[in-house]
This record gives sequence, structure tokens and C-alpha cells, in this order.
Amino acid sequence: QVQLVESGGGSVETGGSLRLSCVGSGIILSTSSVAWFRRPPGKQREWVATIYVGDEIYYGDVTKSRFTINRDDNKNTVYLQMNKLEPEDTGVYSCKAAYQYWGRGIQVTVSS
Repeated sequence: QVQLVESGGGSVETGGSLRLSCVGSGIILSTSSVAWFRRPPGKQREWVATIYVGDEIYYGDVTKSRFTINRDDNKNTVYLQMNKLEPEDTGVYSCKAAYQYWGRGIQVTVSS
């Protein structure tokens, strides 16, 4: 059974940083595309970033060059490093692997 578990969320002030982790079980993340999405309060889900097999990477406009996605194959984990956080970054962040498996999501709150 495939399971993705996010961690690393929380509350920070504007300008702060967080690193989210997405740990996979029942799936080898290095052989899958893994994407991060977020859902701001009261809004639709937004795509944040994707890392493909071979480490090709793409970012959504919402990141404004502040976020970095990478992975540690030894830990079967994909990370999202978020810097210079803004209140608009507040939301539930979820990872998605192999175009079909979702984590439960984790809350990120940025206060002004």
C-alpha cells in the first residue's frame, strides 16, 4: 500500500523559512514524479513544484523563485525548502507521487 506522509509544517512569521518533507512508503520516489501542491484558505488548489525522474524540476509561479524542491533517495523523501515566506503562502501543502498518490497534507501558516 502506497503512503505519503508530509511533515515540517507549522507557523512562521513573514520572511521565515520552512522545509517540508514528503516521505514515501510502498513506492520508490526516485522512480516517480513527485509534486507539491497547496490549498490556500478559501481558494482552489495550486501547483507549487514538481521533480521528475532524472531530477528535471519545474516550479509554479506562486514560488516566485523562493522555493526549492529536491529529494534524498536514501531516505525516500522529497523536500520543499521554502524561504522568504509571505502570508499568501499560508495553506495546506500536500505532496503527490506518480500522478495519483496523495499525502494527507500539512498546514503552513505565515503571519504578518
